[in-house]
Amino acid sequence: MGGQTPLGGEEHFDYCDEHGVRLGTAPRSEVHARGLWHRSIHCWLGRRDGGRRLVLFQQRSPWKDTFPERFDITAAGHLAAGETMREAAREIEEELGVAAPFESLLPFGEARMEKSGTAKGAAFLDREISGVYGFVYSGSLASLTLQQEEVSGVYEAELDAMIALFDGRLQHVRATGIRLGEDGRTVPAEAVVTASGFVPRPASYYTDVFRALLLHL
Repeated sequence: MGGQTPLGGEEHFDYCDEHGVRLGTAPRSEVHARGLWHRSIHCWLGRRDGGRRLVLFQQRSPWKDTFPERFDITAAGHLAAGETMREAAREIEEELGVAAPFESLLPFGEARMEKSGTAKGAAFLDREISGVYGFVYSGSLASLTLQQEEVSGVYEAELDAMIALFDGRLQHVRATGIRLGEDGRTVPAEAVVTASGFVPRPASYYTDVFRALLLHL
């Protein structure tokens, strides 16, 4: 996910101070190189399957420049310059093929997080103020349409088990889902997931989101 890339150049982000007050606009590479605070959207999808309450999470594409093939938020992305959370929410459909109107999202608050590493040989410091949302998904995994550049698969697991995973009470959780095959079509898949297999964030971020989602399923 992310905003539209300006013709002939990289996408630009609005950057802000740690309180969210906008300070200016800069190219994505500069924002990450300088560790400038900027905004993003997180949307976690949950669904019921009989008596089971499930959370969906994506596996990042192997071509992503940061944290390739790690498990991650169901759909997430930076806000492009001038973009609002409402506008960014429309991109959930681009990434997963799920129509999720902003009015139907469940607000879970804001998260401030910093991640560092290297991407394409250059060091980065990603400082994000994220609007965190949930969405009750009534469809099946098979009906998702995955954006190949962003997502290699989507899996689901029981929320109680995922909370126990990030609480340290379980070492791994079995998940079922779909992944993109070599022909670009989705095929059934299974995975054994661990907390360390997710994009690194505080464990409390994951448990707080999963508990909030559980209340709506």
